[in-house]
Amino acid sequence: HLWKVLLALALCLMPGEGLAQTADLAQRLTTCGACHGVDGNAQLPNIPSLAGQPSVFLENQLVLIREGIREIAAKGNVLAGVADREITALARHYANQKVKSPPLARDVALFARGQLVSEQRRCGTCHLSNYAGREQMPRLAAQREDFLLHSMREFAANRATGRDTIMAATLYGLDDGDLVALAHYLSRIGP
Repeated sequence: HLWKVLLALALCLMPGEGLAQTADLAQRLTTCGACHGVDGNAQLPNIPSLAGQPSVFLENQLVLIREGIREIAAKGNVLAGVADREITALARHYANQKVKSPPLARDVALFARGQLVSEQRRCGTCHLSNYAGREQMPRLAAQREDFLLHSMREFAANRATGRDTIMAATLYGLDDGDLVALAHYLSRIGP
């Protein structure tokens, strides 16, 4: 984990509280890793994997959560008071982690239906054709299926507060079977 060593060195060379900042970041990574996985690949139900997400997307989401604009009950106050430089360091850390595709069986019919829905809704326009995400658009490829389905249901029901409202419009009119198929498809394509 050369990145962590370089980050620690950079923080130590900063004027002021470099050593304290390094310890704070290490503690924050431990806290985040409890749910999102040490390497950013979540193993817990309905928890998103952060590994390989675009840095700008992660940074934006962390700020929205810290400021209470995007409320996540399970997170509580975990990001309260976190400095912008630490938010940036966390985002860069997880963006640089390798995405691990979950070893999931593929239901051929469900996968094909999800692929068709994604093409009809032009999901690749924003998330890229390989669904790797970019800038403020999250990576959907190889994301946890349960998390994708939960998120899409929230968007479709217009309950995704603090998140991009274009998704509610994009998913408008899809039935739950379409959302299930879409989550199945996206979770099973390569990162």
